Amino acid sequence: MERSLRYARLATFAFFALNGFLMGMWIVHIPAVEHRAGISHAVLGWLLLLLGGGALAGMRSTGPLTDRLGARAVVPAGAVLCSTALVLPGLATGPWTLGAALLVFGFGNGCLDVGMNTHAVQVERGYGRPVMSAFHAVFSVGGVLAALAGAGTLDRGWDAATTLTGASALGLAVTALASRALLRPEPTGRPEHPSPDASGTPAPDSTSGAAPGTGAGPRRGVAARVRALALLALMLMLCEGVANDWSVLAVQDVLGAPAATAALAYGAFSTAMTVGRLLADRVAARLGPVAVVRHGALVGALGLAVAALSPWIPLALAGWTVFGLGLSGCVPQLFSAAGHADPSAAGANVSRVAGLGYLGMLAGPAVIGPLTHLVPLNLTFFLPVALCLVAAAAAPVLRPRPAETAGSREPALPPASGR
Repeated sequence: MERSLRYARLATFAFFALNGFLMGMWIVHIPAVEHRAGISHAVLGWLLLLLGGGALAGMRSTGPLTDRLGARAVVPAGAVLCSTALVLPGLATGPWTLGAALLVFGFGNGCLDVGMNTHAVQVERGYGRPVMSAFHAVFSVGGVLAALAGAGTLDRGWDAATTLTGASALGLAVTALASRALLRPEPTGRPEHPSPDASGTPAPDSTSGAAPGTGAGPRRGVAARVRALALLALMLMLCEGVANDWSVLAVQDVLGAPAATAALAYGAFSTAMTVGRLLADRVAARLGPVAVVRHGALVGALGLAVAALSPWIPLALAGWTVFGLGLSGCVPQLFSAAGHADPSAAGANVSRVAGLGYLGMLAGPAVIGPLTHLVPLNLTFFLPVALCLVAAAAAPVLRPRPAETAGSREPALPPASGR
């Protein structure tokens, strides 16, 4: 079993990297696709809403399906759909065809996102210790690889359709190779290993072995906690969306930095996010997910406040770096907690947290824009600062409540060791 679990972990890394790579290839080719479709920036902005809407629809529909069929069946299907649909924007010749292409691509991305995160929860349960953050770090690495590959093909004059078709073929090949190593579905209510609790040690399952008549209370407690986790995801991913879309503009417009220097703001943020996620699993295993979210959100709030108020460009860049480092481990802990809250409904719970979080990611830029009519751009960043402080205060929601484990008749299994 140890060998199959290691292979399953490698396969999960592959699918996270693939998802980041496919999304990155689309982002790199947005200008070329826009030119081929003959649309304006304003029309593109509206069409991108279809991408987001498709992703939300894919997330919400895939969650229950994953619980029913298992991630082993859903992840490859989502990867095939996402890889195949990547070709479509490169072939679009007008707003209608591009809109349809983005809707399908978004749906495939949403399916893959929930499926791979649900499988990551299953792998984490097998290890008996936090491993989720590293998967999210590899997603970012996939985006970096896409940026490098896209830059190389664009420099050689390849058109978007050719490059996206090649990326699609690569995605199908990775799917075929990695799918065989995915774990089979767990028996309902009997996870192979319990999920980590707030101290980093496995806790009893919230529903397994529940005595007759005792399941309703724990399930209500799980549902309430998942809703709270989803709200935290919305707040924290809204903060991440603000950094993605406004960090460069803030350094350039507020501090008067050259365009090349301003670009370092997003680079510093995203690099810190990746490095932080590579380290966050060890921190979560040592201190627990509650501490990761509480202290991470506080550090993030401090970093963004510095970036917002700094009159010096180097200090502002340092602030964006600290902001990324603080946020880096928070969202993976929310996904993990949602998946472990009730193993029999892990897919549905992950889809709720991922869906609302993704909505926050989309809403962040839209919220900041109107606020700039009232206050300077840098002062609007105190909205995400406040959200980080709220998330820090609400971090104890990641700790399982006694009502969720009250029905368990079996003691927690020891954590997996030697892996």
